[in-house]
Amino acid sequence: MIATILLQAAAGGLGSMGSLIPMVLIIVVFYFFMIRPQMKKQKDQKKYVEELKKGDKVVTTAGIHGKIAEIGETTFTVEVDNGVKIRFDKTSISLEASKALNTPLAVKA
Repeated sequence: MIATILLQAAAGGLGSMGSLIPMVLIIVVFYFFMIRPQMKKQKDQKKYVEELKKGDKVVTTAGIHGKIAEIGETTFTVEVDNGVKIRFDKTSISLEASKALNTPLAVKA
């Protein structure tokens, strides 16, 4: 699609350059509203997982709540009940759900 637009711009000369400007603006807007926030979210998720330590309460993407019992190179062992431990991949920890679990609720008076 972009190649077609570029070929039309080259064939039409400077007059069709005006049709190329909106396409460039769409790409710039797409980058700032879609790609950049997603990259930031991935960076925050990676940083959060790297900072987790034994005893932290977490929630997995499947919704399983527990405490980290052991940390491996690519996995966490999560204790979900007394003596019940499940091993999860580090990428299965949910940043939003875990932060919501560890954030105290405001008490309404």
